Amino acid sequence: MKTINLKFNSLTVLGVISLVAATFSVSVPAVYSQSQATINIDGSSTVFPITEAVAEEFQKAQKGKVRVTVGVSGTGGGFKKFCRGETDISNASRPILAKEIEACKAAGIRYIELPVAYDALTVVVNPQNTWAKNLTVAELKKVWEPAAQSKVNNWSQVRQGFPNAPLKLFGPGTNSGTFDYFTEAVVGKSKSSRGDFTASEDDNVLVQGVSRDKNALGYFGYAYYEENKDKLKAVAVNGVLPSETTVKNGTYNPLSRPIFIYVSSKSMEKPEVKQFVQYYLQNAGKFATEVKYVALPPSAYNTALNHFNNKRFGTVFGGKEAVGLKIEELLSREAQ
Repeated sequence: MKTINLKFNSLTVLGVISLVAATFSVSVPAVYSQSQATINIDGSSTVFPITEAVAEEFQKAQKGKVRVTVGVSGTGGGFKKFCRGETDISNASRPILAKEIEACKAAGIRYIELPVAYDALTVVVNPQNTWAKNLTVAELKKVWEPAAQSKVNNWSQVRQGFPNAPLKLFGPGTNSGTFDYFTEAVVGKSKSSRGDFTASEDDNVLVQGVSRDKNALGYFGYAYYEENKDKLKAVAVNGVLPSETTVKNGTYNPLSRPIFIYVSSKSMEKPEVKQFVQYYLQNAGKFATEVKYVALPPSAYNTALNHFNNKRFGTVFGGKEAVGLKIEELLSREAQ
């Protein structure tokens, strides 16, 4: 794998490498030495902001002794690399699925599943859009379901009273965990979606698309909306806007969700990986808040750290997506 040795301090800069994100990785800071230990991470663009922030500060604390590369190939793409033993840690915006569990098992890869924050998957429009202030889940399904392909192409078809204006759609690619989650939560079946929309595993491409087209509609992780809310407008879903408050009180449903890192059992034996994961969990709440995700309660990070230190392998999700899971329900699963 080639590595771009650049330092990124803003989510928006990630758009510069959108065309090569699936095969290139980002290393921060840009100091390389063959004597450095290297930690390889790949996967979700949604989880990227928090992992990138942790990686940057961890490398500073290590004073150049450890190099951390963070790739962005989507949750599904990340798990493919992870289950081939190519990465130490996989960023994931959904739980590992049954087929991925089998792929890891076949390759002798065991893993520890660690929730690191909560995300509010955010539906967005262009600021010039004055009509779509609120959409129901049923209306979102009407727009995104497979039957809508080549048929629902105008805002007037979404709701009576909406203007006669072309509907331009932007969404995550099929390797994205956000795509998996949204289609299951909204359409009712994972990966069940119309195909005639602009797709990318890089959320910054989607941000740019919606911000440049007054008739656009898209969705992605909350951190990317927050970073770009001067050129985007969030849409309420079933009357509720995404926020820290609505995620914590469980009212922003079904589009709030936990996000994860998965650590390879083989990699966690490396001192640098063990130190990185411990540092991540000890500071995840702070970094989650900094990049505009919703931090878990301190007890959740303590539980995750105990699971890591005690090598609790596997997943608490049984290879299935968990739609509409509230924070307290996640904590209950983790405590078992």
